[in-house]
Amino acid sequence: MGHPDPQLPDHAHNNSAVPVNGSSTTNTGAAGAGAPTGVKGKGKGGRGGRGIVKGSASKKPAWLAWLSNFGVESLFSGKRTPGVPRTVYCNQDLPPEYYDHKGRPHKEYVYTPNQVITSKYTIITFLPRNLLEQFRRVANVFFAAIAILQFFPEFSTISPGLVLLPLIIVLAITAVKDGYEDIKRHQSDKKVNHTPVQVLSGGAWVNPNHTGAKSKTFVRGIVPSRNKKRKDVEDEEQDPSALEAGMSRTNTNTNIDIAEVTPKAERRRSLASVFGGESKKGAPYWKNSLWEDVRVGDFVRILEDEPIPADMLLCATSEEENVAFVETKNLDGETNLKSRNACSALTDLSSAAACADRRNEFAVELDRPDINMYKLNGAVVRDGARAAVDLQTVLLRGTVLRNTKWAIGVVLFTGVDTKMVLNSGGTPSKRSRVERQMNPQVLLNLGLLALMAVACAIADSSIEKVQYPEGAPWLYNDDVSDDNPRVNGIITFAFALITFQNIVPISLYISIEGVKTCQALFIYFDYDMYYQKTGQATLARSYNLSDDLGQIEYIFSDKTGTLTQNCMVFRQCSVGGVAYRGDPEDEKEDYEDSDVLVKKGAPEKPKDMRPSSSDSTAASTSASGNGGVRHHEGQGDVPDPLAATDVKLSAGVLKRFKDANLAQDLEASANAEPGTESAAHARALNGFFTVLALCHTVIAAIDGQTGALEYKAQSPDEAALVQAAADVGFVFRGRDREILFLQTPFSPEVERYELLNILEFTSARKRMSVVVRKLPSSSEGQVGEEEQESAGKLFLLTKGADNVVFERLKAGADEMNKTTEGHLDEFANSGLRTLTLAYKVIPEDEYEVWSEQYHDALTALDDREEKVEATCDLIERDLRLLGATAIEDKLQDGVPETIADLKAAGIKVWVATGDKLETAIAIGYSTNLIAHDSNIIIIRGGSDEGRPVFQQMVQAVEDYFPESGILEDEDLMSFGSNEPKEPADALDSRPVPMRRLSMGVASVVGEGNGDRPGGYVLVIDGTALNQALADQQHRDLLLNLAMECEGVICCRVSPLQKALVVRLVKDGLGVMTLAIGDGANDVSMIQAADVGVGISGEEGLQAVNSADYAIAQFRFLKRLLLVHGHWSYARNGTMIINFFYKNILCIGVLWWFQIYCGWTSAYAFDYTYLLFWNSFWTIAPVLGIGLFDRIVDADVLMAFPELYRFGRERTWFSLKQFGIYIFDAVVQSVVIFFLMTYTYMTTTARSDGYDVAQYEYTTTMVFAAVTTACLFNGLNTNVWTGWVFFAVFIGILLLWLFTLVYNSISPGWFITDVFGNNHFLFRSAYFWLAQPLIVLLCLLPRWLYRAVQLGYDPGDLETLRYLKRMNPNLDLASLREQDRAGLFRTSTWEPRRSTSRASRRMSSRLSRPVSIRSRQSYIEGGDNMSIRSRSRTPIDPRRASRVDMATGATSVHRGFDFSTEEGGVAIQRIQSNLSEKRASSRHLPLPKSKLGSSLSKRKVSLKMLPSLRRKKPSTATTGSIDE
Repeated sequence: MGHPDPQLPDHAHNNSAVPVNGSSTTNTGAAGAGAPTGVKGKGKGGRGGRGIVKGSASKKPAWLAWLSNFGVESLFSGKRTPGVPRTVYCNQDLPPEYYDHKGRPHKEYVYTPNQVITSKYTIITFLPRNLLEQFRRVANVFFAAIAILQFFPEFSTISPGLVLLPLIIVLAITAVKDGYEDIKRHQSDKKVNHTPVQVLSGGAWVNPNHTGAKSKTFVRGIVPSRNKKRKDVEDEEQDPSALEAGMSRTNTNTNIDIAEVTPKAERRRSLASVFGGESKKGAPYWKNSLWEDVRVGDFVRILEDEPIPADMLLCATSEEENVAFVETKNLDGETNLKSRNACSALTDLSSAAACADRRNEFAVELDRPDINMYKLNGAVVRDGARAAVDLQTVLLRGTVLRNTKWAIGVVLFTGVDTKMVLNSGGTPSKRSRVERQMNPQVLLNLGLLALMAVACAIADSSIEKVQYPEGAPWLYNDDVSDDNPRVNGIITFAFALITFQNIVPISLYISIEGVKTCQALFIYFDYDMYYQKTGQATLARSYNLSDDLGQIEYIFSDKTGTLTQNCMVFRQCSVGGVAYRGDPEDEKEDYEDSDVLVKKGAPEKPKDMRPSSSDSTAASTSASGNGGVRHHEGQGDVPDPLAATDVKLSAGVLKRFKDANLAQDLEASANAEPGTESAAHARALNGFFTVLALCHTVIAAIDGQTGALEYKAQSPDEAALVQAAADVGFVFRGRDREILFLQTPFSPEVERYELLNILEFTSARKRMSVVVRKLPSSSEGQVGEEEQESAGKLFLLTKGADNVVFERLKAGADEMNKTTEGHLDEFANSGLRTLTLAYKVIPEDEYEVWSEQYHDALTALDDREEKVEATCDLIERDLRLLGATAIEDKLQDGVPETIADLKAAGIKVWVATGDKLETAIAIGYSTNLIAHDSNIIIIRGGSDEGRPVFQQMVQAVEDYFPESGILEDEDLMSFGSNEPKEPADALDSRPVPMRRLSMGVASVVGEGNGDRPGGYVLVIDGTALNQALADQQHRDLLLNLAMECEGVICCRVSPLQKALVVRLVKDGLGVMTLAIGDGANDVSMIQAADVGVGISGEEGLQAVNSADYAIAQFRFLKRLLLVHGHWSYARNGTMIINFFYKNILCIGVLWWFQIYCGWTSAYAFDYTYLLFWNSFWTIAPVLGIGLFDRIVDADVLMAFPELYRFGRERTWFSLKQFGIYIFDAVVQSVVIFFLMTYTYMTTTARSDGYDVAQYEYTTTMVFAAVTTACLFNGLNTNVWTGWVFFAVFIGILLLWLFTLVYNSISPGWFITDVFGNNHFLFRSAYFWLAQPLIVLLCLLPRWLYRAVQLGYDPGDLETLRYLKRMNPNLDLASLREQDRAGLFRTSTWEPRRSTSRASRRMSSRLSRPVSIRSRQSYIEGGDNMSIRSRSRTPIDPRRASRVDMATGATSVHRGFDFSTEEGGVAIQRIQSNLSEKRASSRHLPLPKSKLGSSLSKRKVSLKMLPSLRRKKPSTATTGSIDE
């Protein structure tokens, strides 16, 4: 089946324009950026000192452009025509115009099946496509031509079939390898396509929409289907009444793999009563089917934790408000859940009977399939009314249903029409760089062969023309039409091609295939890359790219699941100026044991609880007075959160927060004396954890298995915060509409708070606030005086970014604020995500006025967002600081060390993620991608008030890289001059000018902003990237700006944009790229890169299925590149040039012989020696190099990543190396031939005085040539092991044995030309004396060069190899310390072409070290030093800056990050409840004593909790926090 390829404009049918040939178009979608096809400029291999990248000004001719863009896959991947707008009909017949006059549906109304195939071959296309791919090798074409030539009698040497045999073997072995790889892809595809899913069936239900036939795959063609149904599918199809079973459903696995979801039939029958299962035959029911059998127009039922099989319109869900929560990390990499609403016109379709009822007919009008991930337009037409359809009402393929018991939808797009597949490309045919570089070398050899053949033809023809008139006897009758000098010259030309054909050895390719296969096995069996936890080894899915691993210059990485574990850990907090850093971690503690419970005694239940009408999930989130259970219609009794005695560890939270000091302080708080310092800190602790427990949108549920309280959040951030509060005793017990329930460690009762307003978190506000009223206790007689006094007060609880909160604090408390700022700096330096907490007490009259203003802003028709923001800002003033939190977005093991070593190796690491900007920056710090002294340049798009993207990039170059020469490009400046510019007064009137802080403390950044020694990191979001990829000028400027930066982070990018970024660098700079990811959203990026690496993580197997290498952990990438990649590249490169060398050596001997044989293309020695030259005599040494050579040991390569530069600089395989080895071969062939010839020809070697025979002395040449070639290959081997010794000498031994036997074969067996040659050969003194002399003369130059290099000018490799050999137990850690101390020879860094501020950074931050000495201070403290341990070193808070080029705002990053869905259903649901309540009754009735007029006049403190000591006077807890 064909697949759309993002590299081709196959998706021109989408609404987002795609620029072709560098033309500029306007794009409306974030994912619709055109491919950077116009980037033709090429740098210098991705190294320092590149020139300015410029696009091609002239267009290529059409035929040349077609030829350069031609790919084999385009012949077999059918180019899909742009789709047409579609209408999906349900419960009604298709219109007559959908059919032709014969009643057949028109082609445009036949939709694609849901089968998705990532493999390349089918049983039909395998042979032609594989042969075409193999014949892209110039050498294979040459071998085939030579073989065909020898089928003609005039040119026959041996049996024509025998001539074809080597080529057939090469093609067959390669085909078997490719076929095996593709069978594995088919098996993975089958795993996904055969995932079970429930579709509507039975009754009168008929899907009228037409779907095309599924493709027959390679595996199906070989193994016919047996029509064998799965047992669970078969059972359910035969017995629809089984749906009445109503068995209980349990599922604790929240990490469902999209390819491994195989729920049993019993699990699917459990909710039968909800979906209208019938007991009689023929009634509608939900049938188990397969993903590939889902059709457009089918009704599909999805259960919790199941992936979505196709793009489907949401009709109804288990939630009362028909809301579904989905996990979209497969699409955009974000871990927070997204909410989706059911289409308002279809919410009644909540059962099988309702979906199949013909009276419920409707149609869904849709636009054509669109590649834009963030856009979908349509409408539902039902009963004459239209309801809008957009992404908010659609579940996309690849997402996973979470926190929702079930969802029903109708399928809109299937298979290759789904957005996930549209953003994925067809499986490309990748070839390694070494293989691509071989083609020019093969062409050079073919050119040399052609020159040799022409020379022989001209010389032979000329000699015949001269000697025929002279009566030469061998030219008798040489004047006929088919036998004359001219014809014989042509025949000699063809014979010369056959004679010298070994100049391009066919055995080279089979040797490369064999060596790469073995290298893939070496990777597989490397125990250091074996993940014991899952039992997974590193797997090479493409065997032919092993040498590319040693030349990587740019790495493009996903974030979620690749660098992080998708889990949070609450690490530290600062409360009232006191830092609580958590207890030391117990290495034996199992962080992932979600069944570990913390006992929290069940509180006394309130007496006036109401049934919930809002929070309904798999378990209720609200309470009732029904004895610990709540009755829900249709679902029976579910447990009550208020009755739960345990708190379960939340999903996405790895461990609980424990701190002995905090526990002691909380205990001391209960016994604090009034008016003491302990009492003030007690109030801070109470307020801090109360804000954590109440300011959120988390749902409290009951786990069905354990009965424990469990928090279900839309983001792991919120889950970690609420979980941490519960861990220390502040347990959020759920909400009943606007009433919040909180259990504290100081009260036997549940505290009640009325939620009055919720001020949403947005990326612009960077904060979230709630307004709550403390309600009186339901047990009036059991509360103290403070409890009664605190009830009825209004509190504003706020959490947000430090800069936003600090500038809204009330004056005073400077000392605590400064202390908290210091703690925030420490948290940020540790790579933790920070959040600042504050509160204020709101006077009743002030709130009344503000509430009216807020209501008016919410209901405003014009400028609603601006008015709401302004109104929120009014109340969020004069806050009192409580403290700050520090959460760790748990990284994969070894990620910071791995990235640090990859950067030390000179590899630039770019991160492309769908996460928001703050999250991307936070991960950049924690992973070492952004250093603590780095400066961040932010390019943002989508803002009408900010600068255009082009001007932002120009401004960044002018400010930070003025001497780089980028802006000297006339094309760029002419383009920039045509851009609309803002007037000067508009720029001057901006609220935040350049180099000014957007926060209150103006001295934080200090002078010299932008001159930090850590260099620059570019951060660009998806909207800006969409514009930056729109045309050639934007792309050139973006690429040049990115080259000046240490790293690049692309956030909020779509899957296709990831691929476009990879191609921008790959094509624009001509560098080797590697992409690594673990989700379906990374497939396009993985396929676009030279090497794709998939991580078998929690996001499924899609990335692994499309990758060239599969690893279990990101940290294995270091060993994969630095060891196996470096070894493979060095081995393969050295093997190939040695292969060419030994064949040129042989051909050189034959060539010089032509001088003495009249240029007739005759063989100098017996043909069998030539036939076995590449098969037996000289094949073993080069294979030994390819398999067993080691430039240095693995531990050295791991300890000194800087050595990887030899691979990046293409040291081991280049035209220069090729030329040197060819020159060696030519010189050695001269020595062998002429020295041997003149030795034998001057004086006969025979005792009888007769002259020597030709084969007598040429056989000696064979011995000398074979010995020289084998020893020369051995001389080029770095490590002589037993296998290398065997490989070097086995060919020489075989030659001796063969000659002894072959020369002894009598004519009675078969006729040979060398029978009896042993008698003369081995008795000759010349044979024994000439060989050692000739071999020594041939090897002497190379041996002297190696000796001088090692003795007088050793390189890094030679130095480390010598040290390791002399001291096998050498401590590499101490060697690194000596390296830093400069005990080796000094080495300088390459100067950059720019002398700007970027070039004045410390050398330790530059990305290209040239020797091991350049490792100074790069990884202080050793490779094994964790980020947390390094963070203890105090760092100047003015260490770094972040500049938003869109607004000019500059600020210091203190680690703030918070992920949640903006404007999500959870917020909307709460806001709706609050609005309804306001319309009916403004407030709940309160006791009169709580509404005294003195409430707004008296200075009050935060008393949201009961009294800590009820026997003490209330004055113990009065006063502000600052007091």
